[in-house]
Amino acid sequence: MRPRPGNLVLHYVVTGKTSDLSMPPVTAPARSDELWRHTCFEAFVRASPGAAYYEFNFAPSMQWAAYRFSGYRSGMSVASGISAPCVEVQSTGECYELQASLALDRLPGLPSDAAWRLGLSAVIEETSGRKSYWALAHPPGKADFHHSDCLAHELPAAVRP
Repeated sequence: MRPRPGNLVLHYVVTGKTSDLSMPPVTAPARSDELWRHTCFEAFVRASPGAAYYEFNFAPSMQWAAYRFSGYRSGMSVASGISAPCVEVQSTGECYELQASLALDRLPGLPSDAAWRLGLSAVIEETSGRKSYWALAHPPGKADFHHSDCLAHELPAAVRP
């Protein structure tokens, strides 16, 4: 949801036998790369329409990452101008929840008065090492969260109070 212009709150829920999931222990929040190699929750955001987009990664460990792409899998750079997200996790034997709150108002290319395209995805790793790939939508063939088909949800322009 977009509670205020320039802000985004994401809520991920995994249900089932969560003891079968490989979840790293919670640590101090820190920026880190290659989080997608293990259980990781992701968001892809771009202005609608537009080719440039941002990728945000949130690990159960509280590590996070933010990248900017100028186009499909091209022109990748670390997204600067973003403060650490507020990440909260809750877990029971049958449910794991992660909520991430982001302040995106200082990121170029994401005007708060425009609609945004959003792709939510997750890499889920089991204790066996098996991984599954989840998204709002997948393109044909192999999972590719960067593909425009995955940016399946439109968030309307934020309304100023």
